[in-house]
Amino acid sequence: MKKFYGTRAYVQSAGVKHELEIDGFAVAVLAEMGVELGRHRVRSFDEMAQWGDDLSGFDLIVALSPASQRRALDLTQDWHLDVEYWPILDPTGLGETREAKLSAYRQARDQIAERMLARFGPPSEGKKA
Repeated sequence: MKKFYGTRAYVQSAGVKHELEIDGFAVAVLAEMGVELGRHRVRSFDEMAQWGDDLSGFDLIVALSPASQRRALDLTQDWHLDVEYWPILDPTGLGETREAKLSAYRQARDQIAERMLARFGPPSEGKKA
């Protein structure tokens, strides 16, 4: 999101579960487009709240899995907050070889980029997709 839109919007990523490390294949395919993800820390919705990012301060949650959509809807039932589900390929566990795995992750990355462009429009000035 920051790659496309800079500081035009405040963005946080969160998932249903907390993971210790970001997936190495995700790091690799995002690096191909100039996005450094190696130091990114994966956090859960609950951790976001503990760290002071109250969901009520956001306008939109984009869920990339049915589980995250259900959790987001549960957490936001008392707030005026939009939740959108973007059905994106889950590349984890796909492919037998490294190249096949990278191909699946590239497909998911490209699907997310297409959804962002369709939802939020062209990248901000000075940003490239």
